[in-house]
Order: sequence, then C-alpha cells, then structure tokens
Amino acid sequence: MNNAFPEDLRLQLNRTGVIAVLMIDRVEDAVPLARALLAGGVDCIELTLRTDAALESLRRIRAEVPEMTVGVGTILTPKQANDAKEAGASFGVAPGMNPRVVAEAQRIGLPFAPGVCTPTDIELALEAGCKVLKFFPSEPSGGLIYLRSIVAPFAHLGVQFIPLGGVSAANAANYLKEPSVLALGGSWLAPKDLIIRSGWQAITTLAREASDIVKQVRP
Repeated sequence: MNNAFPEDLRLQLNRTGVIAVLMIDRVEDAVPLARALLAGGVDCIELTLRTDAALESLRRIRAEVPEMTVGVGTILTPKQANDAKEAGASFGVAPGMNPRVVAEAQRIGLPFAPGVCTPTDIELALEAGCKVLKFFPSEPSGGLIYLRSIVAPFAHLGVQFIPLGGVSAANAANYLKEPSVLALGGSWLAPKDLIIRSGWQAITTLAREASDIVKQVRP
C-alpha cells in the first residue's frame, strides 16, 4: 500500500517549512486569510474539519487563491477523506492513526499523513504505506528529545514528520533543523481572535516572521 506524498509536494513542504493550521468559522474569511498568509510567504495551509465552513473555505481558496496549496486536517472518518478529496484537497492529515481512514485515503488517491505519538503508531503507519506523519501532540509528548528517540529505529526508512502542538516561533528553528522534520504545523500563524477581527495585516506579519525563520534555517 502507498499513501505517499508526491515528490513535488514533499519538496514544497520542505521549502515552505511551515503549514498554517487554520480553523475557519466564517466562509467569507477564507480568501482574505489565505491572501494574508501568502503575502507573508506561507503558501501551504491545513484547513481543519472542526467547523462547518471548512470544505466551502477550501473550495473558495482553490478558486480564488490558486497559488496556495490547501490540505485538510482533522480527518476522522473515511467519509471525511472523500469529502476532502472531492473539495480539492491536495493532502489530508489526521490527529491519530486510524487504519480505516488511511485505507480510504489510499483508495481515493489522497496523500495522507496520519498522526503518530508512539513507536507502535509509526509501525502501523509505515505498514499502511505512510511515510509523512504528523507528530502530535508534539511538545506535550516530550518535544524534540522525544521525537529523536522514537525516530531512531525508523530513520533509515525515510520517514518524515510534521510536528504540531506547542510549536511556535520561539522553538520553530530548533524543529526545522531536525533532519526528520519535513515541515511544522503552525497554528500560531492565524489565531482565532485575529481571524474574528479580520486582522489580516497582523497575520501577514506572523507569517513573514515564520518564513524568515525558515529561510535562516533552510537557506
């Protein structure tokens, strides 16, 4: 089985370094938010399926901000994997390793990164053909020290991680220096209060700060 991310997508994620993780309540915020992030140099986002606006937000961003690569997160069921694919998602992400969801993502051709937190999770993901994995929750689980420990037995297999949870501008550089880290999940780039207030310039500033960190670590 194979849920591999296409090489061009992996290269893009490595280059952009930070995937903006977004929870959008109002569809009308989707396009200006995407444009604000893009203006700050962040060209990849993960729209979480925690609100009813997520899939329509994906459609609008795909139509009006084609430069933005859009994935869908918090995919918990096979149906949600299908919904994400039909709405135009470039990839899918989950907080955990659900074999049924991973199998459905493979069946429909949706590159998929399941969430892992233990060596057993990683083994299950690898058996299902996944080599890009979400490390969640990153900092509460032990951060980089823990990640290095659980990666060690699998590093030779080419597995790569997207840490999320407690990652911020303060520790982003340390994570990005880690060979096993493909990119970071950046929920700090667009806080809910800024989205509610239409604080697009502030979000652009946060995105630019993150982009500058990536450029310093991965010139």
